[in-house]
Amino acid sequence: MGQYVALKYDRFRLSDDEFYDFCTQNDSLKFERDAKGNILIMPNTGGITGNLKFELNIEFGIWNRQAKLGKGFDSSTTFRLPSSAARSADVAWVNNENWNQLDLAQQTKFPPVCPDFVLELMSTTDNLKDSTKKMEEEWMGNGCKLAWLINPKTQKTYIFRENKEVEIVVGFDQKLSGENVLVGFELDLSILK
Repeated sequence: MGQYVALKYDRFRLSDDEFYDFCTQNDSLKFERDAKGNILIMPNTGGITGNLKFELNIEFGIWNRQAKLGKGFDSSTTFRLPSSAARSADVAWVNNENWNQLDLAQQTKFPPVCPDFVLELMSTTDNLKDSTKKMEEEWMGNGCKLAWLINPKTQKTYIFRENKEVEIVVGFDQKLSGENVLVGFELDLSILK
């Protein structure tokens, strides 16, 4: 996630199509938009964080290719959430039923759907307060069913579930279950050591 710069437009708010066009016209930068309409410039990641994200995407990709229960997405995919926020996660997954309800135009632009699962990997510049706020307000508050916030520095994983308290898993010698969202998936946290 990283630190970001917010561009505030007090006089106007970009529509969903205008925001999509703005992003595609400035494709050398990565943008998100919060529910208040602030445009956030997201930083690139360093080598260690980039490698960990790559390893996570491999794990989810292998499972998803075999399970065929939905569509997986990397951090370059932006989702238009019910709150009007436009957000990206390091790993996102949408079940087939929800994905197939979107028409081709919706699937092509920023899909107007909240992922059923998201994973955010904290980098060295992230802080827990802002990362937790994004998980609770943007992802869980818009209908995500299961979300993992992983902090490699402290080796803590924060598990967010619908209508439940956050669970904290300490140490990377454990496995996380995809539960009833990512059926049959397990993430061995030791790949992040």
